[in-house]
Amino acid sequence: MTKLIVQIPCFNEAETIAATIGDIPREIAGVDKVEILVIDDGSSDDTIAVARAAGADHVFANGTNKGLASTFQRGLEEALRLGADVIVNTDGDNQYCGADVAALVAPVVAGEADMAIGDRCTQEIAHFSPLKKFLQKHGSRLVSRLANTDVVDAVSGFRAFSRDAAMGVTVRSTFSYTTETLIQAGRKRLRIASVPVRTNEVARPSRLFRSIPHFVMRTGRTMVRSYAMYEPLKIFLAAGVFLMAIGAIPVVRFLIYYALGNGDGKIQSLLIGGVLILMGGICAMFALIADLIAYNRQLLEITLEKVRRMEYERGATDVATATAKENPRTEDAAALQAQLEERISADDFVRQRQRAGASR
Repeated sequence: MTKLIVQIPCFNEAETIAATIGDIPREIAGVDKVEILVIDDGSSDDTIAVARAAGADHVFANGTNKGLASTFQRGLEEALRLGADVIVNTDGDNQYCGADVAALVAPVVAGEADMAIGDRCTQEIAHFSPLKKFLQKHGSRLVSRLANTDVVDAVSGFRAFSRDAAMGVTVRSTFSYTTETLIQAGRKRLRIASVPVRTNEVARPSRLFRSIPHFVMRTGRTMVRSYAMYEPLKIFLAAGVFLMAIGAIPVVRFLIYYALGNGDGKIQSLLIGGVLILMGGICAMFALIADLIAYNRQLLEITLEKVRRMEYERGATDVATATAKENPRTEDAAALQAQLEERISADDFVRQRQRAGASR
């Protein structure tokens, strides 16, 4: 049985959360069960009460406002704990058309993609300013290059994850999860698909950022940090080589004048060049240290993913065992237990094939 959980991070969305939940289809091809999970990020309005009245299957509250990225991460963890096979993330402001959930999850359910990102087709959205369209287009190209993939709408929050892909996601940004999770997925060589989706016009201003320059600055910082986690050797080594190359210019200038007997008064060039070359050498040393740290972080991510997988399997086993004890003679309990064992065996088989492929 394939279980889809649609998670909705919310912060003061009492006016729109009911419409967002109501637009999500409960029957989707290839999916046996659809559930809705609302994660409230410390709202001061009636978001929780409205979400429950609108039909949310699960509602969790952070208690205090922890930010979109942290709320998104908790949503993934809760969805996995609830036994999700596919997870969809959407916004609580009803920006995305809920009916397009079916199209978004199609490549993931079919096994053609590990992660699907909704393409809002921003170049065709009338209420998007020319500047916003320009930044979206070229920003997505830059993120795609950093992630070593091809995504049309990199900052779209409407995205679907397979269970295995969700287990490997670790968001540490305090601002947004969109670019960080994309760079992680690309560097882990997950299959990423772009799916055209429709959007609804949102009247209220964004609560995530104050202005476009603020958004660009925060997103750019997240991009640099995320890329540096996976390619620190390239970044620091390139900086080191650049500094040494710049430093070599005044040093060569001094040597030329010195060879011609006119070196007097040119000692400043030697000092400046020497300092720049020294700084470049330090950057090169940092490159090696940062690369070792990045390798250690990847090992920690693998360990965290294995822990999540063990928790998921243990939780699923507990549910099946409890159901079997309550209904020891029902066919449903037996079928659930058999299905669980089959799923775990299939996951083990896939992981063994992946390890075998990696070793080759």
